[in-house]
Amino acid sequence: MLKILSSSWPLFFGLALIMIGNGLQGTLLGIRASIEGFDPAVIGFIMSLYYVGFLGGSIYVPKLISGVGHIRVFTALASLASTTVLLHGIYPEPWFWAAIRLFTGFSYAGLYIVVESWLNNMSTNKTRGKLFAVYQVIGFGGMVIGQFFLNVADPETLSLFIVTSVLVSIALLPISLSSRPAPSFEEPDTLSLKRLYVISPLGLMGAFTNGFGTGVIFGMGAVYAKAIGMTLPQISTFMALFIAGGVVFQIPIGWLSDRYDRRIIIIGTSLVTSIIAVLCYLVSDSPYILNAVFFIFGGTLLALYGLSMAHINDHLTPRQYVGASASAILVNGVGAAIGPFSVAAIISLFGTDLFFPLIAVIFFWFFGYGLYRTTKRDAVPLDEQSDYTNMPVRSTPISMTITEEGHAIMKDMKDE
Repeated sequence: MLKILSSSWPLFFGLALIMIGNGLQGTLLGIRASIEGFDPAVIGFIMSLYYVGFLGGSIYVPKLISGVGHIRVFTALASLASTTVLLHGIYPEPWFWAAIRLFTGFSYAGLYIVVESWLNNMSTNKTRGKLFAVYQVIGFGGMVIGQFFLNVADPETLSLFIVTSVLVSIALLPISLSSRPAPSFEEPDTLSLKRLYVISPLGLMGAFTNGFGTGVIFGMGAVYAKAIGMTLPQISTFMALFIAGGVVFQIPIGWLSDRYDRRIIIIGTSLVTSIIAVLCYLVSDSPYILNAVFFIFGGTLLALYGLSMAHINDHLTPRQYVGASASAILVNGVGAAIGPFSVAAIISLFGTDLFFPLIAVIFFWFFGYGLYRTTKRDAVPLDEQSDYTNMPVRSTPISMTITEEGHAIMKDMKDE
């Protein structure tokens, strides 16, 4: 394991820089858009287009990799991501940002696919789960660190856009110059949405609801924080705590879901998320209390995707995981694309105070849907449930290949 980690440091170093840059860019754009006086509905639309581009990249980039290879695709997309962030700072106009936000989402999807497929190729059944855990820590950690980069310069200037561009550009170097041969690559098969919904309606709706919630927070969270009067250090802490909550809470929530009826854990998590969203609304006048509550909110919201995927996998064979993941990520991305624009449009008309209540309504709806589904199907026996797998903040279909062997991988880890 240590030998694999030492030989794969260029991949992880490049990933860390990409995640720091992406974490900084998302928050920076929300703040800069507010400074420029963009209407909240316009900001929501711009942020939604990132997820539209991400979906396009998840579908199309595997075809590019099959044609020209990992390193060329990674180099091209990193250059595109580096360029687009600079263009945001050079020309802050809503229509222009909307267009290049599509390309940003496309390029980051491709970068993740390259990293994830490379990671999958270099691992074995015994090391794959552990390597994926390292990938998780670096991904979440980079996003958290990126929030604090917001404090190194004035967001009204070009400086932070340059910092983001430099981070992504440097990520090119270790991977492009790596002596390790590029992995073989096969496009993941898909499982039709109709068939997947028949197999696991609750899991698929959970993926959508999680996408909606994370899209709103990552797209509009900084905008909301600025609107209620937070300073830049407070905003960066606010967003970082959301992501950190996802790191801390995924493990205990996943542990519970492996030992009890997973549907109950999903339903309970959605209810708790809804309640905590209401609490965020009630304590919004106190930044310190809001941060503490928002940390828990991030933990429950971000865990829902992993729970939903595990519930879907409970009804599949391990060889169907990748195809199901591709379809579930599509639904998750649709939710993420709808979330920022729809919530932003409503708060543009009725005020920022509705930000958390709107999120609470979505998760309470899913709670009710989950209760309804328990009346339609018996629970999967505990000894037949698949093992919960922590999921990245924004995954691609390739991520599921890392745990494609499912039970066998987790059994190896438990036996060691």
